[in-house]
Amino acid sequence: MPRVLVAPAPLREIEHTYEPILKAAGYQVEYPPRRDFLTEVQMTEEELLAQLPGCVASLAGSEPYTRKVIAAAAPKGLKVIARAGVGYDAIDLAAATDHGVAVCFAPGTNQDAVAEHTYMLMLALVRNFREQDTGIRRGEWPRRAVGPLRGTTLGIVGLGRIGKAVARRAAVFGMEVLAAEIAPDHEFCRVNNVTLVAFEELLRRSDVVSLHVPKTPQTKYMVNRKSLALMKPTAFLINTSRGGVVHEGDLYEALTAKRIAGAALDVFESEPPAGSPLLGLDNIILTAHTAGVDRRSREEMARLPAQAIVKLLAGEWPAEWVVNPQVKEKFFAR
Repeated sequence: MPRVLVAPAPLREIEHTYEPILKAAGYQVEYPPRRDFLTEVQMTEEELLAQLPGCVASLAGSEPYTRKVIAAAAPKGLKVIARAGVGYDAIDLAAATDHGVAVCFAPGTNQDAVAEHTYMLMLALVRNFREQDTGIRRGEWPRRAVGPLRGTTLGIVGLGRIGKAVARRAAVFGMEVLAAEIAPDHEFCRVNNVTLVAFEELLRRSDVVSLHVPKTPQTKYMVNRKSLALMKPTAFLINTSRGGVVHEGDLYEALTAKRIAGAALDVFESEPPAGSPLLGLDNIILTAHTAGVDRRSREEMARLPAQAIVKLLAGEWPAEWVVNPQVKEKFFAR
């Protein structure tokens, strides 16, 4: 019986969402050999090298599908890496394409979860949630006027599915919306009163800058010392996109020097961010890469890649889910 590796150990909690799909199609489901799937970290390259060869597919998390891993697993049957999420920067796409491995993601499954999380962070920043909570716990009563969202300007960097979900909610809070996007949907902007501007202008004008871009060579460290210097000293930065989009050292300098008012990060260059100096600051809010993973979105993100695996291995081509379409001819030739 062909085997499918379900690499993210926490998905064992919701195996009812994807396991029946895979088993009904005739696949045996394998899991990482972990003792405690609720607390174990993601699989390492070495663990993938030990377990992935011999599997026809992987229902993948953020574990490192390096060229070394793919080169070892593809000759032994690996044909599909299906990401339980929308980010796929942990997968070497060029290596996958070279070896005829189709890479899929789960579009349309978590944009609302990320948007809700973004507004949670936004409200926490402007309304001094952390200061109030910690002050009360110390026996203080920090009852002071806090900032509003209404009447402020939200700058959205990246107007894809997630950026659009954030933009739609801004009207409820009475915010003006600016957006920087390399391939804009002009009709969406017209209907939702979104003003397209250059990235630099967005930084200068926004009271809250929210990042919703993929991690690519073009977006790596796009928020750095130079771009942070363009922001208002009263502005806040939110990153729920990918670690590496923000230069964390430059952000630390800006926060300690009070060049911006505060920040909120859900993603980091190294996860967990053990030892990061950002952890010692009181003008930053941190969450554990949970923006897109509420209970509802997690089930949807697990179900769709299972369906993608079944379709691809049955000879179908779900183009809207495949992120390396150039692999198609080589994939079917294997």
